[in-house]
Amino acid sequence: MKKETHTGFGQFEASEYGDYYDTTSDIGSPCNNGNTKAFSEVFLPTLYSLVFIIGFIGNGLVVWVLIRYRQKSNMTDVCLFNLALSDLLFLVSLPFWAHSAMDAWIFGNFMCHFITGLFTLGQYGSIFFIVLMTLDRYVVIVHAHSIFSRNRSVKMGLVLASFVWMLSLFVSLPNIIFAKAKNEQNIKVSCKSEFPENTAWMSFTYLKMNLLTLVIPLIIMSYCYSQIIPTLLSIKSQKRHKVVKLILAVVAVYFLFWTPYNIVMFLMYLQKHEYLVACKWQTSLSLAMQWVETIAFCHCCLNPIIYAFAGQKFRRAVLKVLKEQFPLCFSQCATFSLQLSERRSSVFSKSTEYSSTQIA
Repeated sequence: MKKETHTGFGQFEASEYGDYYDTTSDIGSPCNNGNTKAFSEVFLPTLYSLVFIIGFIGNGLVVWVLIRYRQKSNMTDVCLFNLALSDLLFLVSLPFWAHSAMDAWIFGNFMCHFITGLFTLGQYGSIFFIVLMTLDRYVVIVHAHSIFSRNRSVKMGLVLASFVWMLSLFVSLPNIIFAKAKNEQNIKVSCKSEFPENTAWMSFTYLKMNLLTLVIPLIIMSYCYSQIIPTLLSIKSQKRHKVVKLILAVVAVYFLFWTPYNIVMFLMYLQKHEYLVACKWQTSLSLAMQWVETIAFCHCCLNPIIYAFAGQKFRRAVLKVLKEQFPLCFSQCATFSLQLSERRSSVFSKSTEYSSTQIA
């Protein structure tokens, strides 16, 4: 006998909200969550599709540019490349979850394991590479003369990236192993994780997610940036304020997008332990999870903007690559800009002439 449960990371897809549609309250009466189900069938596929399109374009462009200029790569570029790659792995899974939100899971048991693996591997990898980039900034800025700062080679970046991928795979294994496509009675086929009953797997999964996506990153990033910001402020440079603002934006955006998700996950953890079993809690948490999950997923769309496009050097590289690949488009844009400038100059000249005549 097995117990079905939501799992953190990649197991709160729309296909799994079926767990809430026919649940019972603390007094034994069924909970009617039909509105939640109908809402998820429209809301989730739409937003998943938008996140997939925007995120795929942004992260794909980052990967493309970094491969194009791989001869000039450094450790930061290696981290950026792997961050974008992990986001792409995550994004590839979204069309499958979007389809299962509208209909049943039709892709079979193997694809359930595989897509769950892509999702969890990409999601954990994205967070771990953000932490790695934070540690890298800390070493470069705060300990600029240390042996670690001097050994920031591409080879070292590849070694650290390999370690992060292995760690991501390790923490994703429970989700992958227990993933299963199951045809439930009176409910469409869904892809979810089934953990053995009366085991600690469920509690471990919830706590693992909260620790690895909020608590530990919060501790590491808070400490690193608390040391980085005073160091930057002590440097006499005109660009220091821009760097400090960018750092604060990185931290604020990360926790703004992920904290609500972790809070709702903790409440669902309490619900699984029968602390919040009323129908109103089940309905509210089901709706809340749809919102906060999508908000958290949107963070992968912002990663290219925050970590890549914020750099002037990278922006120039992007424009150069686009200009090489789409010269006609850029020439037309340049022509249009020139014509617009000439028209403005002409209008300004006529206006000046008219004003002079009137004044005379």
